[in-house]
Amino acid sequence: MDISGEQHLDVRHDIIKKRLDAHGNVIESRQEGIGAPKIEKPLQRHGGRLEHNETYCGSCYGAEASDDDCCNSCEDVREAYRKKGWALSNPDLIDQCKREGFLQKIKDEEGEGCNIYGFLEVNKVAGNFHFAPGKSFQQSNVHVHDLLAFQKDSFNISHKINRLAFGDYFPGVVNPLDGVHWTQEQPSGMYQYFIKVVPTVYTDVSGHTIQSNQFSVTEHFKGADINRLQSLPGVFFFYDLSPIKVTFTEQHVSFLHFLTNVCAIVGGVFTVSGILDSFIYHGQRAIRKKMEIGKFS
Repeated sequence: MDISGEQHLDVRHDIIKKRLDAHGNVIESRQEGIGAPKIEKPLQRHGGRLEHNETYCGSCYGAEASDDDCCNSCEDVREAYRKKGWALSNPDLIDQCKREGFLQKIKDEEGEGCNIYGFLEVNKVAGNFHFAPGKSFQQSNVHVHDLLAFQKDSFNISHKINRLAFGDYFPGVVNPLDGVHWTQEQPSGMYQYFIKVVPTVYTDVSGHTIQSNQFSVTEHFKGADINRLQSLPGVFFFYDLSPIKVTFTEQHVSFLHFLTNVCAIVGGVFTVSGILDSFIYHGQRAIRKKMEIGKFS
């Protein structure tokens, strides 16, 4: 999301998300229905169970926008509640969520982590991207995450950044967040990175140009009060573009410049040699004079 008002919620394109267990191993996704308990037929909107020749139309439990609306999955019901601005406090009372084992899925994911990699295309204006628990949505022009489903007061946002770059690689670039690791000690909170992006143009010897960026960063952790989530738990990256552009250009050294450098080196060697020779010569003369004076006395 950025200051121009553009937002992308629950980004999936060009982003790969993998579930990890407590030891950092990838958890393979299981096919739907395998190992699931046998459940009853879906509950229709009119109250009866789905019959063989009927078309399924689940109830939205009062959140229907019109009489023809159907909520055929737990996500549909949650989305309908979000549009109304209502809180879905107990998913077990919703037939769709109960049949899908919504709460059990969340319990099974207890203690898991995730690995996220890919790239985003953003506007060249100040903005932020963040990783946070819960489904994200807009409510009264406010960005909100639904945390009620988790039914917990603490979230572990310990993280490691393997690589973060704004633009293509070019020789000599140093990304200050590569390899950064942070471990959370408080129950919950918001970890923030404030990034200043500097546009950079790199031109190599052959004239090939790379349009990229460098950046500097400061960090801040905002803790939450015990048993109260005053701020959204997650890892936030706030970026802003610098009005200054840096240009790197590779050039061949001319033969005249090379010759000048060689002459300077040779002249420096002769100068240092002359100083050493003079020092040794005068030192020897002083020692000889002292020895001669000692003989005469």
